[in-house]
Amino acid sequence: MKLLEASNLHKTYLLGATAVPVLRGVSLEVHAGEFLAILGASGSGKSTLLHLLGGLDEPDVQAAGSWVNFRGLMLRSFSQSQLDDYRARSVGFVFQFYHLLPELNVLQNVCVAAMARWKFGYFSRKGEIEARARELLTEFGLAQRLKHKPVELSGGERQRVAIARALINDPQILLADEPTGNLDRKTGETILDLLIKSRRGERALVMVTHDTEVAKRADRVVRIVDGVISKG
Repeated sequence: MKLLEASNLHKTYLLGATAVPVLRGVSLEVHAGEFLAILGASGSGKSTLLHLLGGLDEPDVQAAGSWVNFRGLMLRSFSQSQLDDYRARSVGFVFQFYHLLPELNVLQNVCVAAMARWKFGYFSRKGEIEARARELLTEFGLAQRLKHKPVELSGGERQRVAIARALINDPQILLADEPTGNLDRKTGETILDLLIKSRRGERALVMVTHDTEVAKRADRVVRIVDGVISKG
């Protein structure tokens, strides 16, 4: 079953007065339950592609037939509130540099994603949300770190917190942007194991990476070169 489908994605950025094309017509599908690796060198467009899939950015409107479709619904047709809901409920994001809030402790950093989902309804659900956050953090070996700030954690521990944050809303798709790229090989393998284990039920894992060893763990690999899918 297709969870996510992208067609003819183009993305161009302006650098001053200069148009810089990053994606030049990328099409792909993401199926329920699969681990899809998007493999490419730095600057190939893979992170831009992930941002379009997650609704963090939009494809060029002038490109014919350029769209992202989630379960039969076009992201481009979403209202702002529907798009916010998609990003908060349906998608979980994991980034290379964690993006944890330094003033919050570990438990609070995980729960903040639930605040984005539930908004004012968060407070009536706070107890169950915190219980779920503790469950995830315990599963990831961080039960003794709940009150620690990010600065007190190792890189691997910070990434585990980031994964727990991505999972707190039980998303259908986990989008990971070079999640092991800032870690040593052994720690990176531990993080990759956690991400693969998190792919429960129909949840899909889409990971961009430049590391061929990481890509070997995927069910399917898509190679992107200079903004297009490589056929080689």
